[in-house]
Amino acid sequence: MRIHDMTWMQVEDYLAADDRCVLPLGSTEQHAYLSLGTDAILAERVSLEAAHPLGVPVYPALPFGLTPYFMAYPGTVTLQPETYERVLIELVGSCASLGFRRVLVVNGHGGNTAARAALERWVEARGGIQLLWHDWWRGEQTMEAVRAIDPVASHGSWMEGFPWTRVPSATPPEAHKAAVDLSDRASLSAAQLRERLGDGSFGGYYQRPVPELEAIWRIGVRETRDRLEGGWVR
Repeated sequence: MRIHDMTWMQVEDYLAADDRCVLPLGSTEQHAYLSLGTDAILAERVSLEAAHPLGVPVYPALPFGLTPYFMAYPGTVTLQPETYERVLIELVGSCASLGFRRVLVVNGHGGNTAARAALERWVEARGGIQLLWHDWWRGEQTMEAVRAIDPVASHGSWMEGFPWTRVPSATPPEAHKAAVDLSDRASLSAAQLRERLGDGSFGGYYQRPVPELEAIWRIGVRETRDRLEGGWVR
């Protein structure tokens, strides 16, 4: 359930029986012909659908993350690594201080994983909290289903192009884009990366039929729910 749909009294009642919550992480960055908010939209939605049958509160997705490499694309914003680590630590710390002792972080943006180690170190040093970090789109079964359709699908491709991340006024190509060589990505400036990528997609089909996407989405929701239900140390 959305924690924004609850009162503080209802959260207090919930904490008397359960100590789990979900914190989705996203970004605001270019996604070719898809919404700049794709990562946040997907992280929050998969969290809500996974948590709904369990009655576990879900915080709104953090819409900003680590994406310096896309700063040559208008609309993209990024935080500095130290800032982002501090934000995550303070968010999880706030949750813990209220009584949420088991926090599932559902991440929707690959760049955010750079802050994972710092957050996990803080949790370990603090004690009394369990933290699970779940990159939902990288779930084993989810990625297997994607690869079965399009082995090179990646950022900005159909695998993120669900009906709720598409921009109605944007018209993506019908072609399949070859995988862009990003072996030297770490050495590229933001401007150089834009020149390399062009429209921003890393490769793959731009769109696929909605039934295919819905089938993959169901897998992603199930894998996220499995983490929320069974990933904890009792």
